Formats: sequence, structure tokens, C-alpha cells
Amino acid sequence: MAVVMVNVEVAPNIFRLKAAGSYTGRMGQFYMVRAWDKYPLLSRPLSIFNRDGGGIEFLYQLAGEGTKLLSALRPGDELQLEGPFGNGFPEVPAEEKVALVGGGIGAAPLFYALGEYSAADVYLGFSREAYLVQQFEAATTGNVIVDVGGIVLKQVDFNAYDTIIACGPEPMLQAVQRRKQESASAAKVYVSLENRMACGIGACLVCSVKCRDQRRKACADGPVFLAEEVVFE
Repeated sequence: MAVVMVNVEVAPNIFRLKAAGSYTGRMGQFYMVRAWDKYPLLSRPLSIFNRDGGGIEFLYQLAGEGTKLLSALRPGDELQLEGPFGNGFPEVPAEEKVALVGGGIGAAPLFYALGEYSAADVYLGFSREAYLVQQFEAATTGNVIVDVGGIVLKQVDFNAYDTIIACGPEPMLQAVQRRKQESASAAKVYVSLENRMACGIGACLVCSVKCRDQRRKACADGPVFLAEEVVFE
């Protein structure tokens, strides 16, 4: 059982939660998190926002019963963490140029990735209010480009990077896939899916993803896929 160290609202309905202890996990991986007994039935998959010697952090959006219960946690409260699950972001040679593109709460796993992509340019798109921009600026030697209320993807030159990684709502990821095709970019473009998940280990098929060759599981085979692999429906 994990113990809450910090659980603060950093923007309207956006919370940053830190649990004490020693945890493992690569960039792009996630934990199944719950702080309740029977209801709601499912744990919530939360990507790793940050990790250090003192604990592990998650960034989450208040969106339903589960996250409402999480938002009520106070320091000293207990919660269950299972993980890490999934395949994380790819390893990239240091000399390659990387862009990280986050839409809303999709920015969460990108912060942890800056520990390895330390010179990445970061594109953050928000619908109403930007948050944690200063933390992203401090974590990268690259540029941080922020768009509020518009389409941040318009500012990404797909031919200027060797690797592009995007995380956010499905319409944004579809647009990423389309931009990759239209620009004829040679970049390796990855999308990190935010599918609903139940077990986190590939047993229940709730997070099934249609890919060009077969259906895969976002939790066990992903959540990170090459953009051209995914068939968005």
C-alpha cells in the first residue's frame, strides 16, 4: 500500500499526486491506481509524470468517480499502485532531434521523458488554461511552445525532427498521423494512446486497438505505437 505525500490542484481539475516509496518505471509507462474498495470497479491508468528517490508522481484530470476520489486524498492517506505496465517511449540516440507534443493531460508522460530527451522541443496544447509550463521549460534545453485554445500541432514542422512523440486526445493523434502522411516526413512518429483500461496486463481486452496488421492491446502492446500502425475508427 502506497502513502500519499502530496496531492495538489495545479490548474482547474488538474491534480499532481506524489506517493512515497521506491518505484520503477520507464518514460511512457503507467501504473494502475485506486484509492477505494469496490466502487468504481476499475483502477485508473495513470502515466508516470515523474519519479525520484522519494516517490513517484502522477498528473491526472478530474473526469469521473475514480479521479474524484483521488482528488480528495490528503497526505498520509493510502492508495494502491500496480505497475509499471506497458511499453514506454523509444530510446533515441542523443544526436537525434526530438519533438514531444502533448494535448491537455496528454502532457503528463512527456515531462518524465525529458529525463532522457533532455534537448527535446516540447509543444503543449491546452483548451483553456496552460499549466506546469515553467516546469517543462526548466526540464529541457530545447524550446517549449505553448498554445491555448488553438491547435499546437500547426506549429510542429514534421520535417525538422528525427523522432516525434505525441500524447493526447484521439482527434489530436489522428491529426498527427495525417500530418506525418501529408508532410512525407522521414521522422519516426509515435502516438501514446489514452484508451480506457481495466486490467493493465492484457487479459481483459477492454483497451483493444485496431492496427493495420491485427488488433493489439494498448496496455500490454502499447500504449505507444508507431503512428502509421494505428487505424483510428
